[in-house]
Amino acid sequence: MHDELRTASFADLDAGTLYAILKLRSDVFVVEQECAYADPDGRDIEPGTRHAWIERDGEIRAYLRILHDGDVQRIGRVVTAKSARGAGLAGRLLDEALKIIGNRPSVLDAQSYLVSFYTKYGYEPSGPEFVEDGIPHVPMLRAAPRPAR
Repeated sequence: MHDELRTASFADLDAGTLYAILKLRSDVFVVEQECAYADPDGRDIEPGTRHAWIERDGEIRAYLRILHDGDVQRIGRVVTAKSARGAGLAGRLLDEALKIIGNRPSVLDAQSYLVSFYTKYGYEPSGPEFVEDGIPHVPMLRAAPRPAR
């Protein structure tokens, strides 16, 4: 048994994987965090969206998506199953996301208690704290890396 990191476009997701991703997001964001919102927001299916997840024996243990948002890439829906927390899975996914993003700038809206986690990956707060679905968030930006001289 080991964790496998996978990435795909929406068109390349099979129905079972998509269901497991949506179930994990719903279990954590809607049920555990008690946020009644429409998680399937139409952005999962956009051609520029990349899905990244870690799975073990068919169970999706962690997930994030990367959206093409104009001049920047947006990381969102970062989630880890309750049973898999503390194993470094979100960090592995962020490492993979930053490989996919490459030299482009990226943004995310961090739950406030996770700001220090994201700063380890080069993100800096880029605006004031705001409340979304009853949870405090901080917008964060990772500027495009400067070329070496």
